[in-house]
Order: sequence, then C-alpha cells, then structure tokens
Amino acid sequence: MKEAYYGLYKRIGLKISYYRKLRGLTQEQLAEKIDKNTAFIGAVEAPNVNRTVSLDTLFDIADVLDVPPYKFLLDDE
Repeated sequence: MKEAYYGLYKRIGLKISYYRKLRGLTQEQLAEKIDKNTAFIGAVEAPNVNRTVSLDTLFDIADVLDVPPYKFLLDDE
C-alpha cells in the first residue's frame, strides 16, 4: 500500500465497521459471508493496521451489507 493512501484505507475500514454494526453483523458473520477469516475483517476494520482490500472483496462486502460500493470511498468527514 502506498503511504499516501493509508488514510483512505483507514476510512474504508471504519465505514465497513460502521455498516456492519448497523446491519447487526459480527466480524465473524461478515467474514463467513464473504469467504474470508475473522482476522482479515478485524485487520481491515482496525484503524491502526495497514490492511488493503481488493475491489472484488470490497464489492462482496458491499453486497452483504447492502451498501453501494461508492459509499466506502466517499470523503464525508
């Protein structure tokens, strides 16, 4: 990951966490639905961990959470 994108990945992870909780899912449940392990979801959502997520995975997460993928990329701070 390019250091310049660290803030964007952090924001994406925080939004994944927000929408996951809004839908009442645990990290384990989300991981199972997208065929990943819980540690992966934990790393993506953790603001202090540099973990990238592919577009395929982002689309899978968006589908499970019923959120348009672009919502994860919006800078609405």
